[in-house]
Amino acid sequence: MIKYINVKSKTRNEFIDITDMVQDVVKESGIVKGVCCLFVPHTTAGITINEGADPSVQRDIVQALSRLVPHDANYFHREGNADAHIKSTLVGTSVQVIVEDGKLVLGTWQAIFFCEFDGPRHRRVAVTFLR
Repeated sequence: MIKYINVKSKTRNEFIDITDMVQDVVKESGIVKGVCCLFVPHTTAGITINEGADPSVQRDIVQALSRLVPHDANYFHREGNADAHIKSTLVGTSVQVIVEDGKLVLGTWQAIFFCEFDGPRHRRVAVTFLR
């Protein structure tokens, strides 16, 4: 079974907290124990787990990635989004989260973030489970 979470970004680079949406999919699936696998089927977006309590952490990560991989560098890929492809590669396009007692096992401050690097766009995150 694969379920999809729809995500709509509002800016070119942003982290969108999808933790509650993923937990809703876990609940709907009836999974009590296993592994939740999340995959972003886009070449200019990613997914990560990081601090969700303080939004400045996400801003810091976005700014650091923009310094490391500037939008306006002299890239060979001329569609204007080469930086987004590189950022997606650095962040990654999948994560796995343990499920116990029907709930995602995350640390106190952790959240799951969809990482947009070429927005604004409508995107999807694929969710499946290993039991």
